[in-house]
Amino acid sequence: MSITAPRGTQDFLPEQTVAWQMLESKIRNICALYGFGEIRTPIFEQTELFLRGIGETTDVVTKEMYTFLDRGGRSMTLRPENTASVVRSFLEHKLYSEAKVHKLYYMGPMFRHDRPQAGRYRQFNQFGVEAIGSKSPAVDAEIIAMAFQLFHELGLEDLTLHLNSVGCSCCRPRYREKLLTFLENKKEELCEDCRTRLEKNPLRVLDCKLDGEKMMQMGVPLITDSLCDMCHDHFEQVQTYLTSIHIPFVLDPRLVRGLDYYTNTAFEIMYTPLGAQSTICGGGRYDGLISEVGGPDTPGIGFAIGMERLLLTLQEQGLMKNVETPIPVYIVALGDKAREQAFVVQQQLRDRGIYVEIDLMGRSMKGQMKAANKSRAIYTVIMGDDELAQGEVSVRNMQTKEQVSVALDDIITYIEEQEKGMKA
Repeated sequence: MSITAPRGTQDFLPEQTVAWQMLESKIRNICALYGFGEIRTPIFEQTELFLRGIGETTDVVTKEMYTFLDRGGRSMTLRPENTASVVRSFLEHKLYSEAKVHKLYYMGPMFRHDRPQAGRYRQFNQFGVEAIGSKSPAVDAEIIAMAFQLFHELGLEDLTLHLNSVGCSCCRPRYREKLLTFLENKKEELCEDCRTRLEKNPLRVLDCKLDGEKMMQMGVPLITDSLCDMCHDHFEQVQTYLTSIHIPFVLDPRLVRGLDYYTNTAFEIMYTPLGAQSTICGGGRYDGLISEVGGPDTPGIGFAIGMERLLLTLQEQGLMKNVETPIPVYIVALGDKAREQAFVVQQQLRDRGIYVEIDLMGRSMKGQMKAANKSRAIYTVIMGDDELAQGEVSVRNMQTKEQVSVALDDIITYIEEQEKGMKA
C-alpha cells in the first residue's frame, strides 16, 4: 500500500510555492506599513491554554482539536488558532510591562479536524494580527483598515464588512438572560448542538448555521439593544472611525464569531463573488482573554485570514497565477573538461548573485538545449572541449536567438554586464 499525505493535508511543489511567496511578501509589506512585527510560537501548546482561552463549549474545542498525551502524560494540542498562543507568549515574556500597543503578526500552520473542502484543510496556514494594550476604538478601525488595504492591494475590491458588538462582562450577562429566556421557549425547535450550547453559552446559537437565521426571523433579542453605555459608545466610535476613512459596513446582529473570548467589536469581511462561503477574514476584540489565561487585565484585538482560501480566491479570480521564475543563465557542457569548467563558472556566477543552472543528467547537446528552454533561461552558455582548447565559449540569447563567441576569461564579466542591462 502506498503512503500518501494524510486526508485534509497537501504538499506544495516548487511551482506552487512561488505564488505563496508572493502572497507572503505582500502580507509582510502591509504589516511593516502598519507597524506590526512578526511573532512565532510553537505549533503545539498545553491543552489547558485552548480550553481556557477559546472556550470549552466551542465547536473548535469539542469537535476539532488534535489533542494527545506526550510521553510525560501531559495533554498537548496542535494549535487550532493562534491568538491564544500569542497571548500566552505575551504573558510569558512579560510584554505587558511596557505600556504601549504591542502590534504582532503571525503566519503559519494551524490544525483542525474538520471536513476537508475547497480551500479548507485539516492542516491550514493562517495569517493573523494582534494589537494588544489599548481599548481605543481607533485600534479596532485601524486593523480593519489594514485588512481592507491588504485585500485591495491583492486586487479584491467587492468587499463587505459585517460589524457587531458582543458587549462586555458587564452587559453581556444581562443579555444572556434575555436570550436564554427567549430560547428556552423555542428549545424544541433547536438542533442538538444548540440545545447543548443553550446550557453553557446561548450566544453561540446565533452563530449556528442551522438555527441562527431562524431565530433572527422569530424576533430573538439583539445584543446591541442591551449594550451598557461604555460598550455602546465604543461601538459608535468604531463606526465613526470607519466612516471617516470611507470603509462601508453592514451592522450584523447575528455576528458573534465562533470563539468565546470575543468582547465588544466583532467583524467579518466578505468577498461577494464567493457567494454563500464568502468570509475571507474574521476577527474582533478580546479584552478579557488575557486575564482569563492568568495575566493582568489587558485589552486586545485581532483578525485572522485563511491563506489557502485566500490564495484559491485570488487564483480563481485570475488575480494571482503560479509563476515560474526564469533562470538567467543555463550552461550547456559537452565533454568531460567542459563539464568541469562549467561547474567552476557556475559557482563564480552564483558568487556574484546570478541565478544559473548546469546539466547534471549527462544529456546530449539537444537534450541540454531543451532543458535550457524549459528553464526559461535568458542566456545559454555553450561549452565544448574543442572551444575551450581555444579559450572560447558561445553565448546564445534565448529570446533573440543571437549567438556570440566570448573569451573564457571574459565570460563572468560578460554575463554580469548582460544582467545589468536586463535590470536597467
